[in-house]
Amino acid sequence: MTFDNLGLEPKILNALAEAGYDSPTPIQEKAIPEAVAGRDVLGIAQTGTGKTASFTLPMIHRLSKGRARARMPRSLVLAPTRELAAQVADSFEKYGKHHKLSMALLIGGVSFADQDAKLTRGVDVLIATPGRLLDHFERGRLLLTGIEVMVVDEADRMLDMGFIPDIERIFKLTPMTRQTLFFSATMPPEIKRITDQFLSAPARVEVAKPATTAETITQRMVRVPTTDDAVKRHTLRALLRQDDVKNGIVFCNRKSSVDVIAKSLQKHGFNARPIHGDLAQAFRMETLDMFRSGDLQFLIASDVAARGLDIPAVSHVFNYDVPINPDDYVHRIGRTGRAGREGHTFMMVTPKDDKALAAILRIINLDGIEETNLGEGFFEKAREEAASRAAKRPTSRDKSAREGRGGRGRRRVGGGEARGEASQEPARASSDANAGPRGDERRGRGRGRGRDNAEDFSPPVGFGENTPSFMLR
Repeated sequence: MTFDNLGLEPKILNALAEAGYDSPTPIQEKAIPEAVAGRDVLGIAQTGTGKTASFTLPMIHRLSKGRARARMPRSLVLAPTRELAAQVADSFEKYGKHHKLSMALLIGGVSFADQDAKLTRGVDVLIATPGRLLDHFERGRLLLTGIEVMVVDEADRMLDMGFIPDIERIFKLTPMTRQTLFFSATMPPEIKRITDQFLSAPARVEVAKPATTAETITQRMVRVPTTDDAVKRHTLRALLRQDDVKNGIVFCNRKSSVDVIAKSLQKHGFNARPIHGDLAQAFRMETLDMFRSGDLQFLIASDVAARGLDIPAVSHVFNYDVPINPDDYVHRIGRTGRAGREGHTFMMVTPKDDKALAAILRIINLDGIEETNLGEGFFEKAREEAASRAAKRPTSRDKSAREGRGGRGRRRVGGGEARGEASQEPARASSDANAGPRGDERRGRGRGRGRDNAEDFSPPVGFGENTPSFMLR
């Protein structure tokens, strides 16, 4: 089977050939002909199977005829996170290079004015996170009555993040005559209810059982006999230093842990940066670009980066924390072993993680995961090193004594009063860190209402000499 057999027009086939693609993946082979024929499609496939091309290619095929009108986009793609939305936009640019289709990307952390200007000119393809889309709609800057094709990507992730009420509202704002392409890795009852309500006799395309792991991934675990974070960080560094680790993603359950782990690895000489929902959009996109290009070796991530991101050639995934939701384990390790490549994963398991581990084993249908032995005496040495480092850290009394020697108080400069530098910089770092927007994946009621210009954001919490102390507790 080749793309020539799927009913796509020649310009799209030329773009695919120029991108180096000649054979479709199983979900592309099944979904694209149904979508080209105009049917609704319900696609169920695990991450890394090529879902994005399954809807971008037939959308370009359909939109190649016709013209967009001001503030009335012809198609809509909804994605749960900014990164996924940006990735979809990249796909449209790559596959639609021989078409004159206009496109707008509506995500938080980017200027409303720039987005509004594109909508005013009219766009064929609108790619958005639900929160930012509804912000534009509620301001009267957008109409959805001209939507011909609507795509919902990573629907189960939308459910996890609390977007389902927004998705239902958006569906009701679009015409009933639209074609709907709906993709999800799993089909929980709430997602099934949505598809029953808003899809019309969809072609169901399922290429793998929900929550299964790719056979190309070698899964291992390390039993850490303590919950001491210092020992866990020592263990992580040992795993990262293995000879076959080309690059990797380290997943943590909490955003605060992401910042601490990234800074700790930097101090030990590792090329690492964090990514999570509280960081400025410009920083997040720069970090992903660096990781994709090979300029960054280790990405320290929360689950915002776990689903759907197309990051090729990741050699290793490390679970610093055992995921609380077993489905998240599948999505995390799905960042490696993609497109037939070999992948390797390690999960650090402490005594408190036995229940979560058992849930993961049930969902991936395995009796156990191969355990890695780090050598005799490894953890005793790790404890000794942690204790030694703790003994060298200044106590709160030491810090108070230093601050009492003039570092924190006011001092007179030229007859006036000014803050000493020691007190200025931490305050500025903390203030700047709190200035950025919460991402659309942070599900509050304020949808991306932080500062709009990404260029205004300062570096994130967890870097430099002025890291606020609360991040290191």
